[in-house]
Amino acid sequence: MDVHLRDLRYFAAVAEELSFTRAAERLYVSQPALSKQIRALERQLGFALFERRAREVALTPQGAALLPRARELGTAWDEAIREARGAGPAGALTVGMQTAVGRDLQRRVLSGFRERGWRITLRLVSWEDPTAGLADGGSDVAFCWLPVPGDGLRAKVLAREERWVALPVGHRFAGREAVDFAELLDEPFVALPRSAGPLRDFWLAAGERGGREPVVGVEAASPEEVFEA
Repeated sequence: MDVHLRDLRYFAAVAEELSFTRAAERLYVSQPALSKQIRALERQLGFALFERRAREVALTPQGAALLPRARELGTAWDEAIREARGAGPAGALTVGMQTAVGRDLQRRVLSGFRERGWRITLRLVSWEDPTAGLADGGSDVAFCWLPVPGDGLRAKVLAREERWVALPVGHRFAGREAVDFAELLDEPFVALPRSAGPLRDFWLAAGERGGREPVVGVEAASPEEVFEA
């Protein structure tokens, strides 16, 4: 019986989270797709891995017995890949970057790649492409803000940043330490280009506006354009 390592990783994520919803978010897959994959794995194995209740998930005895082995297999495979990559000469990476996305983090990560012998080529991409070159294949890896539109891209969260509002000097709210978002609903915002898709909506807080359309004063594809606006 051949079982895909991906399915074991899916199983381990659900077992650790005890929630299909949280596991799907962690794996960057949809919940229906994850549930379908787990059921297919259960059919292949011939036994249930989880007891599904109204609002919770619990491991079956078989699932509890399989979990440590599934973790071991995943860890062993990751170690094997690292050893195999380390056995050959270091390769080259084109790293997509967008200005203002985790600057200090970028420097630390890139230093780590260089210390391991990787040849790094940096590619600065405007905010018009929220994937920083991944979508067109111009970048091998990239530092991006989430959410990233499109399918076929895998993401790993390296850091979390808070959303702040920047106001011009002299604005009636500029002297406040905090502003209720409801007071900003009619204010004009600097927006990312429409091509940024869900990322534009995120920075405009479209989901927190109760269905009201944001007022867009100007669009900007880079920090320089933001400050000029």
